[in-house]
Amino acid sequence: MDLTELIDVAEAHRAKQKNIRIHCCTSTGCRAASALEVLKNLKTAVEDEALGENVEVVGVGCMGFCGRGPLVQIDPDDALYEEVKPEEAASIIGSLKGGTATALKGDVQHPFFARQVKIVRQHSGKVDPESIEDYIAAGGYRSLYKAIYELSPPEVVDEITRSGLRGRGGGGYPTGLKWATVAKMPGDQKYVICNGDEGDPGAFMDRSVLESDPHLVLEGMAIAGYAIGANHGFIYVRAEYPLAIQRLQKAIQQAKKYGLLGSQIFESPFDFKVDIRIGAGAFVCGEETALIQSIEGGRGNPRPRPPYPAQAGLWKCPTLINNVETFANISAIIREGADWYAGIGTEKSKGTKIFALTGKIRNNGLIEVPMGITLREIVEEMGGGVPDGEVKAVQTGGPSGGCIPASLLDTPVDYDSLVAIGSMMGSGGMVVMDQDTNMVEVAQFYMEFCRGETCGKCIPCRTGTVQLYALLTKLLKRQATQADLDKLEALCHMVQETSLCGLGMSAPNPILSTLRYFNQEYTELLQAPKYLNGKVAVE
Repeated sequence: MDLTELIDVAEAHRAKQKNIRIHCCTSTGCRAASALEVLKNLKTAVEDEALGENVEVVGVGCMGFCGRGPLVQIDPDDALYEEVKPEEAASIIGSLKGGTATALKGDVQHPFFARQVKIVRQHSGKVDPESIEDYIAAGGYRSLYKAIYELSPPEVVDEITRSGLRGRGGGGYPTGLKWATVAKMPGDQKYVICNGDEGDPGAFMDRSVLESDPHLVLEGMAIAGYAIGANHGFIYVRAEYPLAIQRLQKAIQQAKKYGLLGSQIFESPFDFKVDIRIGAGAFVCGEETALIQSIEGGRGNPRPRPPYPAQAGLWKCPTLINNVETFANISAIIREGADWYAGIGTEKSKGTKIFALTGKIRNNGLIEVPMGITLREIVEEMGGGVPDGEVKAVQTGGPSGGCIPASLLDTPVDYDSLVAIGSMMGSGGMVVMDQDTNMVEVAQFYMEFCRGETCGKCIPCRTGTVQLYALLTKLLKRQATQADLDKLEALCHMVQETSLCGLGMSAPNPILSTLRYFNQEYTELLQAPKYLNGKVAVE
């Protein structure tokens, strides 16, 4: 395939599209609420009303407002219908002939949507994720062509570097620097890995992107392969994401058929193939060296660094690892240019970030916002605040993050600002808690998760998480003393400073942040000290 043929595919597909497109979300969240039956009934109603010449019903990816699903949206008038029941599909189609369905109709200018800036989610809810033609008609694979024919590999790396994009997996490492490091490594064989092992409680951003726009991720990986000199890529996806895996498999097959993956892409010397590897549900495999071990067929244990994957990664070859959201930004950066992307966000945190906004919040779902927006704007304006009561804390960063008190809601959401207050960006989980939340229980919940997910390779994490959980349990049973509380904090720092990988290093963060901001809830649980001969007895 060449550019002319790509354009022909886009024009032919657009010519087939009807004047009115009814988009029905078919992602996991809406499927759980009978979205597939809604989709079927919408198609039946179009036939019954003889509207087939001008109206088409398309199953699409996530529209974001997950708490209001199933969602149905109509183009071009942008009408949005929330919580659609299968039996209500006919009334929506009837509205196209002058009927009404006002009881279902939502507002696309709702505060949940109004503040969003969509780059990664530009096609989500608009294109059929199982149709490569729909993606091509929306401009897909043009950036890959531009990279191959208009930019040299170093120029692609330079665009990504100047854009200021940082890794969206949690660490925030400069993407361009990582690409440049792998690109300059010697060797004929290099690899690209997409980390889709999203395991944080409350996080579903990567799953949504893979389900909604798999070709966007594949295109980003192929551009990365061209830039660093790799001809083989792997997508590592957790087995708990069957729909994402299914759509990725179909997308890879379609891209191969059109010559957009495989040999001589766009009739150039560039070859790039992509394989899927399915994880078995180990949270630690989100750590890049453990993920590599798993792809190689071994147990997913982290390994000491250096050497870093960029030097000796998959099968000891230079390897580039980025997460799903990072690769999903690449196409737009190449298409619009580094300066455009760098103009969004803050000085040190460029672009947008997707968050899974969940918890005690009126409006929950996926949001994509520019870096630098405040937590207050997200929680109170976009999220609509707490249904009954007030915000007590916001937890960001999953088990690796921290709990931010309501007094700090005006903190900008960027990498450095969140770290400064004891939390982190993480992959994008954002859980809102109200005044009834027990913060010690929250810390215990995350420590229970980390205790269960440790690989057991290093002693600080293997035994430290068990002891931390035990101390938290002792506190909640009101059996702990001040000595136990002091031990809890000291042990947190020990685990943080001596663990082998990021899981152990960050596991104490929820405890440390709640100790910092909600210390009174810990001290209220302490048992009165016991005395023996005028001295505090040590048990």
